[in-house]
Amino acid sequence: MPGFWLATSGDDLTPRDPLDGDARADVVVVGGGYTGLWTAWYLLDRDPALDVVVVEAETVGFGASGRNGAWLSPGLGVSPAELARRSSPGIAADTIRAMRATVDEVADVCVRVGLDAQVRKGGILRIARGPHERPALAAGMQTMRDLGVDDGLTVLDGDELGARVAVAGAEGALFDPHGATVHPGRLVRGLGRRLEARGVRIVEGTRVTDVRPGPPSAVVVTGRGEIRAEAVVLATEAWLPQLPGRARDVMPLYSLIVLTEPVDDARWRSIGWQGHECLSSHRYTVDYLSRTVDGRVLFGGRGAPYHFGSAVAPAFDRHEPTHAELRRQLTSWFPDLEGVGIAHAWGGPLAMPRDWMPAFRFDPRTGIGAAYGYTGQGVATTNLAGRVLADLIVHGETEFADLPMVGHRPRRWEPEPLRWLAARYLQTALARLDAEAARTGRAPTGRTLAERLVRH
Repeated sequence: MPGFWLATSGDDLTPRDPLDGDARADVVVVGGGYTGLWTAWYLLDRDPALDVVVVEAETVGFGASGRNGAWLSPGLGVSPAELARRSSPGIAADTIRAMRATVDEVADVCVRVGLDAQVRKGGILRIARGPHERPALAAGMQTMRDLGVDDGLTVLDGDELGARVAVAGAEGALFDPHGATVHPGRLVRGLGRRLEARGVRIVEGTRVTDVRPGPPSAVVVTGRGEIRAEAVVLATEAWLPQLPGRARDVMPLYSLIVLTEPVDDARWRSIGWQGHECLSSHRYTVDYLSRTVDGRVLFGGRGAPYHFGSAVAPAFDRHEPTHAELRRQLTSWFPDLEGVGIAHAWGGPLAMPRDWMPAFRFDPRTGIGAAYGYTGQGVATTNLAGRVLADLIVHGETEFADLPMVGHRPRRWEPEPLRWLAARYLQTALARLDAEAARTGRAPTGRTLAERLVRH
């Protein structure tokens, strides 16, 4: 049964035909989510004559592209301060500007092709919910000033924030105008249909079991046949570890979501939130909120356990203790939503690279490229990844070559059981730090082992 975003995408969800025997193509894209579809999109922009095949194990939008929290954000898993530390202030600033331009690129493509993905550029409010979160708010603004990319950013006090949205316990916020919300299902399904109209072949229900490098040709192996191509793009994100030799490339972590019934007008008058801003606090364990066009509130967060061996399964999409905590947090943020029903609850895996940095790369010797590791912030980042991969495959170079994601090879995760032990320790320790900070009103010190391990 499709989730909320796909069910309300307005698209015919009848599965496409699977692969039927061996085939050839110029480029094969493995994965029918945002990364794969954007890569196919820009490949055709660069060379309309290319024969491109997209191979999807389930159906277009089945993964994170059809399950996310609707944020079209310029953020990366690596913070601006950490970007500057790892590279340079100049490269960090260039990366931030490229990501902001990517948000606009997604919106512009939708306008150009008549795809109503319900893009609302209301910006992002990073809210300090209590005195313990004020230092992180101030530090975030100072970093952007130091990098010279604070244009449009504003620090709001409690009253100024309340004039936008009434969040219980909020003491202020950092407003970033460069983010937007989107209907994820409309975007991913709309891209798929428009790619087919441009000549791209999409096969569904076709699981890739191996990818063999060239020369002479790279080969995509499925249970329904093999496809030979000059280039293959791996665009499977949290499912990457299921391919041979990729078990330690990323750690699949589950992010879960609850979505309310449509909220009545009286409650909206009390809450405000007319600008469709993305909302989050500064918790280590992450929360993210958005408002849908039809007047629902989405609340997402981490907390579901990591599964041994980087396992991914439909049974993990729901975790009642985490969903119950999300429901509790929702009414903590908005007491006026007490009594409003939860219409949908779901989850899905996101891909965590060892250093929190996404990777976009293509090796012309083997004919294999990949983009992955968005840490849950891929709705915009996938578009940039698609442009980079298309550039590298068609032209052998890209204007984005200096960005730290391009050509990046993250360190691999530790083997099991070390990976499981580390993941479970961090999940427990960070939740404990958040709870202690909220209880005492004092910000975490930044010196604990857990904080040092996830510094990003």
